[in-house]
Amino acid sequence: MRKKALYLFFAALVSLFVAFNSPDDHYFEVMKNLEIFGALFKEVNTYYVDEVSPNELMNEGINSMLNSLDPYTNYIPEDQIEDYRIMTTGQYAGIGIETVTREDGKTLITMPMKGFVGEKSGLLIGDQILKIDGNEVANKGGAEISQLLKGQAGTPMELIIKRVDNDKPMTFKMIREKISINNVPYFGMVTPEVGLIQLTDFTYNAGKEVKDALVKLKEQGAKNIVLDLRGNPGGLLGEAVNISNLFVAKGNEIVSTKGKVKEWNKKYTALNNPVDTDIPLAVLINSSSASAAEIVCGTIQDYDRGVVIGQNSFGKGLVQVTRSLSYNSKLKVTVAKYYIPSGRCIQAVDYTNRNPDGSVGKVPDSLRIAFKTKAGRPVFDGGGVKPDIENEKLHLPQILAVLYRKGLFFDYASEFRVKNQTIVPAKQFKLTDAQYQDFIKWLSNKDLEYKTRVERTIEGLEKTAKEEKYYDDIKTQLNTLKEKVSHNKDNDLQKFKVEIKEELEREIATRYYFSDGKMESSFDDDADVKAAIALFKDETKYKKILAKQ
Repeated sequence: MRKKALYLFFAALVSLFVAFNSPDDHYFEVMKNLEIFGALFKEVNTYYVDEVSPNELMNEGINSMLNSLDPYTNYIPEDQIEDYRIMTTGQYAGIGIETVTREDGKTLITMPMKGFVGEKSGLLIGDQILKIDGNEVANKGGAEISQLLKGQAGTPMELIIKRVDNDKPMTFKMIREKISINNVPYFGMVTPEVGLIQLTDFTYNAGKEVKDALVKLKEQGAKNIVLDLRGNPGGLLGEAVNISNLFVAKGNEIVSTKGKVKEWNKKYTALNNPVDTDIPLAVLINSSSASAAEIVCGTIQDYDRGVVIGQNSFGKGLVQVTRSLSYNSKLKVTVAKYYIPSGRCIQAVDYTNRNPDGSVGKVPDSLRIAFKTKAGRPVFDGGGVKPDIENEKLHLPQILAVLYRKGLFFDYASEFRVKNQTIVPAKQFKLTDAQYQDFIKWLSNKDLEYKTRVERTIEGLEKTAKEEKYYDDIKTQLNTLKEKVSHNKDNDLQKFKVEIKEELEREIATRYYFSDGKMESSFDDDADVKAAIALFKDETKYKKILAKQ
């Protein structure tokens, strides 16, 4: 089989080479290098000292080649097609639950999606999955769990779970169904006059979902709108146009694309009558708001239609299309750059100058070009969308990171739900000091050992000093410094009490009100939402931000 595949590969290669074998043809160099690559591939597979997998070797070669281009041009082999389809359509067949596999090997349900069979059957956040259709799931990875949960719509599935308040395993029998992931997981009133729409994806129907949410919020009395695009990685270009069109007049240009191939030089305009071109609007973004999300927030900013609040966006101004390859594989390839109404491209000029989270790093002013919004405000290209009101990214104290990583917020909230059948609405829910002390007491026998970044830095300095023979000279100062920054968990639990309580309240609210509860519980401590509400109360400031400066 392997020899036959290699024969077919080289037969196709020879036919292509003959067709383009002209020194004057651009494809001559392409074919020449393909022939060299094919010959090398054959020799390695034939003579390399150890047995190698042709598939793995070829995938490595393909991915290494594409990595030299940009981060978004990717090869999608046949076994990953289903995951790609789910990502682009937001649809799959399953029972509608989100799970996590933790360091201890446990697989826990983190969210039953509202309205689907998992939630209707009574599955709860915190349930530990033991078996799926008879398959033990202990120590299986997230991808394996996902594959076991998914299947053809209409097929039966048996789930065995362990619940916090019950040592006896529970069996749930369900029928898989078509699952559609909502692009708008939440919309609601933050205050009697401020409505919020959370948009997390740009798959099919995103525009309709946002429109429906906007209309309903206006019916509920919303006089101001917050569009939350934080953490939105983007998606379909057409849906970005549709969503922008909700706030921008018909006929206005939303985005244009320019590529090497002329067919990708296109302009996209607002084709429909907008829902509202006057309602005060705040768009929330952060360093994870990318691609289609940047088209929307950039368009709103370029037309001075609303105020952008948060942190600099990701900086992805590239357009990809999917091309079919042989053996059911595909290539997702960058074909163009997109330009928002002011004429700027928000793609970072340097693919490699990125922050650890992949978002754009600092771009020197000398490499950025100034453009103008419709009102004449200066805006710049080359590094994402810069907010009109910037809020610093919150620093996560080390103790919070540890509580997250070890699942201690999650586990305590699950136990809290067992002991307390109801709580007040999520917007009003607050832990009392006595309840916070109960949490601290609960932590007393949990593994909460950690070192702060400052402590790790001092350890690194001490190690380097010893290696370079300077330790004796600075030993006294290092010991003094270690004593000053030395921490213990009890001190940190009090020092960061406010931050810990906020996170714990969100996790607990989720147990009772699911994703809505998580969102609504955060309103009173969300710096971006609070900035938007304050701005709406100050009409003069709102108008001043959007006026020519």
